[in-house]
Amino acid sequence: MPAPSSYFQATRAPRHSLLFALPLLLLYELLALLLSRSELSQVRNGADVLLKSVFVALGGRYGLTAFSVVLLSTGLVLVWRDRRANGEIRPRLFAGMLLEAVLYAVLLGGVASALTSLLLHGQLALVGPGESLAQGVAGLGLPTQLMISLGAGIYEELLFRVLLVSGLAALARGVLGWSLTAAGVFAAITGALIFSLFHYIGPFGDELTLGSFTFRAVAGLLFSALFLLRGFGITAWSHALYDVFLFLAA
Repeated sequence: MPAPSSYFQATRAPRHSLLFALPLLLLYELLALLLSRSELSQVRNGADVLLKSVFVALGGRYGLTAFSVVLLSTGLVLVWRDRRANGEIRPRLFAGMLLEAVLYAVLLGGVASALTSLLLHGQLALVGPGESLAQGVAGLGLPTQLMISLGAGIYEELLFRVLLVSGLAALARGVLGWSLTAAGVFAAITGALIFSLFHYIGPFGDELTLGSFTFRAVAGLLFSALFLLRGFGITAWSHALYDVFLFLAA
């Protein structure tokens, strides 16, 4: 077995992190394709819709194809470059990555609710985030809820962590001239607030309350920390599994 430091370093690298996220993307798109034949054809994850809408607006009927080509080709190039520079792909690492994601998904709700209670009430307590977190899709069938949960993992992490947080940090560094730490804190907090607000937009958006907004903002900060420490793949699966566990428990 590889040493712990080797495991944690290797599983953050694109050759493992991005390949680990690939089944999540394929499962989401397969479910979306199968469900598109029902009356719920317009129900998809909001981050997915937002990202693809940009490509459709720019590329018209070829926009969706362009999006898929850009997404997959970028991922494959990153995997190829990392493999060439740092060594072979080790499939046995994926089992440990999945166990990590399950663990983080189980712990996320308790940690986020305790921190939310500390912020709102001044004490650490396991206080639930409230019913509004799932009310937007509560009336949908289990396959649709599963699809949206998987999409949250892959597309919300891509939009809010990879693009938004990284972009805000680069903006603060390059334009404002802030230090690495200041830029990172600014990007993480701003990204978390935008991530939380995103869940109250659109026909399936939740009712805005202080408790649920704070919970989601805290969760956004936790996902940002996880993304920085453990990479995109584990963070995407942790987010998706958390949402799956939430709907199954509702």
